[in-house]
Amino acid sequence: MSAPDIAVYDHLRSTDPDDDDAVYRVVGTRPESVTLLRVSDGDGRRANTGEVLTISREALDGFESATNPDGGALTTLRSVVSGGYWALRAGGPLLTVGVVLAVLGTLGNVGLLPLSALAVNGLVFLGFACIVVSLVVG
Repeated sequence: MSAPDIAVYDHLRSTDPDDDDAVYRVVGTRPESVTLLRVSDGDGRRANTGEVLTISREALDGFESATNPDGGALTTLRSVVSGGYWALRAGGPLLTVGVVLAVLGTLGNVGLLPLSALAVNGLVFLGFACIVVSLVVG
């Protein structure tokens, strides 16, 4: 990796065969050094190690560019699902019931559940009412 080309948020991997294949994110640059944060384990999975390295610009010759372990469609999908789960959990049971009712009503509306128009409208209305109440009450 060329020292002048390095920038914050670039991702690097050591080319030394004795090192594991961990990925590091550039979190700081100085004229004489670069600070790296370890963001993946040797298998390329996201890791929150807190390990920070400061290496000289000359030592960058022992690193190559790497892909961001946080990137990719599967990682994004996993993040959305996890975020939705925690949002429902933090919102309490009323928010969860509201979302479930609204989703069931929507599924009935598009024909995936055999529901009458009255049931669909009732589920959607009750679902959104529960959501609003849970947000207002806190």
